Amino acid sequence: MRPPLVFRRSLLIWVTATVGLLLSTAAQAQKFDVTPVTEKKVPRLPPGPLFWRIDTFPTLAKAQAAASPTALAAEVAGKAWLFTLGPPGGSSPGGSKVAEIGPVPSFTAPEYLLRINQAGGPPGAKTRVHMHPGVETFYVLSGELAQKMPDGVRHVSAGQPMLGHSPNTPMQVSSSGTSDLSVLVMFVTDATKPFSSPATMPP
Repeated sequence: MRPPLVFRRSLLIWVTATVGLLLSTAAQAQKFDVTPVTEKKVPRLPPGPLFWRIDTFPTLAKAQAAASPTALAAEVAGKAWLFTLGPPGGSSPGGSKVAEIGPVPSFTAPEYLLRINQAGGPPGAKTRVHMHPGVETFYVLSGELAQKMPDGVRHVSAGQPMLGHSPNTPMQVSSSGTSDLSVLVMFVTDATKPFSSPATMPP
């Protein structure tokens, strides 16, 4: 004996809603989040090879007080950070050095944008293929990051940095570990151009 029509309709509605919820949850679980933290524009960069120096400070106020013209202070993941773009071997008074990453690939622009993002997501989350008119450098706080580019895929784990690439390089960034990714991303780009644009990965 077939179930009543009302029952079958109710069951169909329940199944459709459940499948939709599961698909929605799965899509959200794979989302790669990118949050701008702080930025500034500067008319010029220091001469010579440049490195990103990352320091932590007891307070944000102390980080801000130690900042040079090409440095950015911010609070991320419960800590006060100072990100300084400058010559290698430098130091920030009152800070504890976490990493020095470089040399950053050089390029010329009428004006430069320095920006810090915090990014990440659950295992499997990834960005679209894109590019920037400048250089992107990473420091992984937790999880594992993968960066796919035309010359291959690079991986970096928690507590490790990854040096940036030349401007306008197609890339896709993903969370490739077994736990959630959290990464600090340091940018120096051409401030007169769009910060990010879609790209195509060569076959």
